[in-house]
Amino acid sequence: MHAVTGPGGGAASSFVAPGHEVTFSFQTLNPGLYVYHCATAPVGMHIANGMYGLILVEPAGGLPKVDKEYYIMQGDLYTAGANGQPGLQPFDMQKAVDEKADYVVFNGSVGSLTGDKAITAKVGETVRLYVGNGGPNLVSSFHVIGEIFDKVHIEGGELINKNVQVTLIPAGGAAIVEFKVDVPGTFIIVDHSIFRAFNKGALGMLKVEGAENKTIYSGKQVEGIYHPEGGSIQAMPSAGNALAPIKAASIAERIAAGKQIYSQTCFACHQGAGQGIASAFPPLAKSDYLNEDVNRAIGIVLNGKTGEITVNGKKFNSVMTAQTLTDEEIANVLTYVYDSWGNKKQEVTPAMVSKVRGGRK
Repeated sequence: MHAVTGPGGGAASSFVAPGHEVTFSFQTLNPGLYVYHCATAPVGMHIANGMYGLILVEPAGGLPKVDKEYYIMQGDLYTAGANGQPGLQPFDMQKAVDEKADYVVFNGSVGSLTGDKAITAKVGETVRLYVGNGGPNLVSSFHVIGEIFDKVHIEGGELINKNVQVTLIPAGGAAIVEFKVDVPGTFIIVDHSIFRAFNKGALGMLKVEGAENKTIYSGKQVEGIYHPEGGSIQAMPSAGNALAPIKAASIAERIAAGKQIYSQTCFACHQGAGQGIASAFPPLAKSDYLNEDVNRAIGIVLNGKTGEITVNGKKFNSVMTAQTLTDEEIANVLTYVYDSWGNKKQEVTPAMVSKVRGGRK
């Protein structure tokens, strides 16, 4: 326990055999936010399996009151299977030694702070986040997209920095961040080592309700089309030697696998509840365009899409890249989308994808 002043941070004093119990005492001498973790060998493996948490030692008189307080703990996971591979995954020691994390997550799992599990606040409230990094290996670049931290208790201690965009949290360390929410919306919480957020799971949501303030944030005023790579459809780079996904044995397995693919591939543009981004990316929720033609939907995932379309009576003109996904993965993610957000419960099979793919050739 990093809050303990004493040999091993209390590790030796708290070591106990199964079926036994032990007691020791310590005095908290220093205020701050401290990590605790397992210290029994192999220490790294136990930490990588989530055996960590936070201890808050408040100063005399306590911290100033705020409207909302939340706990967020980041960690990196090392699994025998590749990222996204379904089923129980044992720990991979070699990946951990090489520091090649398959997942980087908040509060123990992908999606732990998204959708219905998102943290919440109201416009005008001050939010305090107690953020720890269990590691065991990676440093966190903690950021809330669309917010600036009014105060950061650096490394969880007494030193306060102000007006911070991103704060570093070392493995085994912590930080306390505070900010006032001035406008409504969904604010994305990330490790700004950004592939960890959109591809490995270090992504959460803060949902803020309340009245808009056009002086602070006007929303879109002028709309144009910017194609940084030209107007043609771009393709996602191929992984080359990527492992083939395990085939879903049921619709339930297909939906579960599709949900994970969606969170890694589709989430940034189409958002957690399929609502899309106004005037930029069309909604998938209750989408007349999507539900009208499943083969067209498959083709767009395979080939990409550029140009104007009308979805639920609104026009969108943007570019979707062609996705480098297997037939199984496309079937899974589209089945998840069709099963969600008021869509028509259409199962998409790999055979359906293969047929459309073959037609392209």
